[in-house]
Amino acid sequence: MTVQQVYIGGKTLNIEHIDLSSQLHRYLLYDAILSNDSTIVDGKGIGDPTEFALVEMARKIGLDDVFIRELMPRLEELPFDSDRKLMSTKYHLHGVPTVLTKGAVDVLLDRVENIRINDDIRPLTEEDKKTILDKNTEFSNEGLRVLAFAYKEVHDEHELTLEEEDGFTFLGLISMIDPPREESKEAVEDAKRAGIRPVMITGDHKVTATAIARQIGIFEDGDIAVTGPELDAMTDDELDSVITKISVYARVSPENKIRIVDAWQKKGFIVSMTGDGVNDAPALKKADIGVAMGITGTAVSKDAAAMILTDDNFATIIKAVANGRNVYKNIKNAIKFLLSGNMAGIISVLYCSLLALPVPFAPVHLLFINLLTDSLPAIAIGMEPAEKDLLNDRPRDPKTGILTKDFLFSVLSQGALIAAATLCAFYIGLDIGGSVLASTMAFATLTIARLFHGFNCRSRYNIFKSGLSKNPASLLAFGSGLVLISLVMFIPFLQKLFEVTPLSLSQLGTVYLLAFMPTLVIQIFKSFRK
Repeated sequence: MTVQQVYIGGKTLNIEHIDLSSQLHRYLLYDAILSNDSTIVDGKGIGDPTEFALVEMARKIGLDDVFIRELMPRLEELPFDSDRKLMSTKYHLHGVPTVLTKGAVDVLLDRVENIRINDDIRPLTEEDKKTILDKNTEFSNEGLRVLAFAYKEVHDEHELTLEEEDGFTFLGLISMIDPPREESKEAVEDAKRAGIRPVMITGDHKVTATAIARQIGIFEDGDIAVTGPELDAMTDDELDSVITKISVYARVSPENKIRIVDAWQKKGFIVSMTGDGVNDAPALKKADIGVAMGITGTAVSKDAAAMILTDDNFATIIKAVANGRNVYKNIKNAIKFLLSGNMAGIISVLYCSLLALPVPFAPVHLLFINLLTDSLPAIAIGMEPAEKDLLNDRPRDPKTGILTKDFLFSVLSQGALIAAATLCAFYIGLDIGGSVLASTMAFATLTIARLFHGFNCRSRYNIFKSGLSKNPASLLAFGSGLVLISLVMFIPFLQKLFEVTPLSLSQLGTVYLLAFMPTLVIQIFKSFRK
């Protein structure tokens, strides 16, 4: 955040034109430095970004904020809060007890009685007030955040109370630019693609908030912006009827934030709320997913949140959504791989049992499949990177389980294809050399078919679109599984241990061809599916 222009003495000035020889200008700078809890250490701002932007402005002009604070120690203070939208402090300026105040323009103007133009102090007129508000609107339309500054001289014996925040003399306005991060516009677009509705809730002026929201794509034609007082004036029914059209809430109170969250939840939406202050904690707790800021966030807000952003970046939330969706997708695909592969074995055994055929697998065969050729591809599927169009999917209903009709159909149909290939190999072996050869060919076919099937379960797209080498772990799992089954098939000691018989080249060719056929059919189906 950076100070742009200053409105003082009826003129709009760039900060380099501020005159330190003018008492009016000095008073404005004193107010900016002293009604301020931030500082800059080793070039890094510590505290609220708005406040250290003011300190940075003073340093650019050549004013030593550290020296001024040591020269004029703070006597009393009334900290800023989101209801008053003001901060007041008390100091001795030129030996006179003085209250310095900064805050929202519209709020502070209601507490101003006089205006200072150079060395002249006179009552604030309605024309003066209109001029100041017009200047505030002008700054706000440019997407600038605006603070008003005022002061008043008091008696030493008067304690600084909330009632004392009145009867001020207006000093001027300071406008600051808080440019959106470069990635925020893209993040908002990604959020909308993902079916997420971003809504801005801010303490800024309505015009400023709308201008920034329009820049990054949150506010579009036909959307509505409302202020906290306007929200307070709405009944629950009125809010319910327009809440889906409201994209910007400005000048809100903590109670407003809770009401906004509650209204969206009543419509059946899952609500995520971001915040950093103590006043945000109730809304963070109320939301389904409270997101606190890790850098600027208070301990209270972090305790109330479900997630903490270590970089305070909205784009990170969208990355988290994409990562979460990808994890869920990979888990679902791994389950599909395991269920469809095991379904093939169940169908094969059940078929042979019903037709009184020899057992297609020895117990050691099933143990080999479950411990080795099941685990490796399933782990590899869990490491599949996110698809580029993952955010185009609509958010899933959290009440919907994994075993949907479409999912079960895929498991059964793909399991049936692998079972058909396995049984074909079993019949060929039975016809050529008896039950041992049939069992060997069925075991080899099922094992290799399931290794191929790992590629099918990586993605909803065919292997050419998803990329064969995009997930090196899947290639490693396939290669490792192929080596293991080859060792079993070719090493005499392992042949005896796993109850298999040597296969001729033609029989091996038949096994590989049949094992590949289910994957070929599934890939062709994926290629033609919309």
